[in-house]
Amino acid sequence: MANTPFLTPLLSPWSRLVAGFEALQPLAQLAARFYVAQAFFLSGLTKINDWDTTLALFADEYKVPLLSPTLAAYAGTAGELVLPVLLLLGLAGRFAALGLSVLNVVAVISLSEIAPAALQQHVFWGSLLLALVLWGAGRWSLDRVLEPRLMRA
Repeated sequence: MANTPFLTPLLSPWSRLVAGFEALQPLAQLAARFYVAQAFFLSGLTKINDWDTTLALFADEYKVPLLSPTLAAYAGTAGELVLPVLLLLGLAGRFAALGLSVLNVVAVISLSEIAPAALQQHVFWGSLLLALVLWGAGRWSLDRVLEPRLMRA
């Protein structure tokens, strides 16, 4: 492959295109963080705005394994309010994405019936969260700002 002059005219534009895509990665990671954080945070706000209904739903509708309905309601709501803030800020971004992934999976398995469109939304959130777990919160995150300080300490 060392002597392939016919590829040279193609490699330079391709390299510029790839560099352009890579320059967009921080924006894409921020957008993913914002989108998922907003969905989960709004869900948490809905739960605390009508706590009696939330408790009733966890008692009657959501069948969270291994937890009592009351504990599941408190834990789920707390997770939906705290983890999205961390994710949006990119502070402990992988931890927040992993925690929201757990909430996402538990939400799907806790419902006896889930509409196909709702399931598709959970799959989409899951794919964005998986990317954030694997690649981190990105350059535009508090994790990136704090990382050098933590490495020195």
